[in-house]
Amino acid sequence: MKLRLICLLVSCCLVPLAGADTVYRSVDAQGNVIFTDNPDRGDPVEVAPLTVVPSRTLTPAPAAAAPAPRRPATGSLASPFMPYSTFRIMNPRDAMTLSQARSQNLTVELAIEPGLRDDHRVRLLVDGELSQSAMHTRAFIVPRLEPGRRILQAELLDGAGQVRHRSPPITVSVQARGD
Repeated sequence: MKLRLICLLVSCCLVPLAGADTVYRSVDAQGNVIFTDNPDRGDPVEVAPLTVVPSRTLTPAPAAAAPAPRRPATGSLASPFMPYSTFRIMNPRDAMTLSQARSQNLTVELAIEPGLRDDHRVRLLVDGELSQSAMHTRAFIVPRLEPGRRILQAELLDGAGQVRHRSPPITVSVQARGD
């Protein structure tokens, strides 16, 4: 607890002194360390210059004039927007058969080339329904697929949250326990 208090005092004292030429250190009667710019209050301390790293500025994505029309989940969006040479589900493979046990916590991996832009997100659809919300990722975990034929598809969302592209759908068959 005492160490936290000292760290807090040090950080509170050094912030206003960042522009000061000399910093002085003293210890009061209770053992608290005090930093000041007053030469009458302590001994000079050598302070290394602070390294300042400028923050990265993100340029907002240009706003579309009108929202993109919603298209059926089975086709891919025909759009000149597609900034990726590859956008597809690479695992599991199309027409793959999975045991019910293997369909638990199934990892769905995407091939996206070049890498996913910072302002883009991907979400996963199972049988045309949203399975995984939009994230900046190339992999999703599907907790449980019901037995039968399941269609998996990924959607690419731009910085405004608009669907700009869909992967080709893949079909996996999940066997029931007795199959």
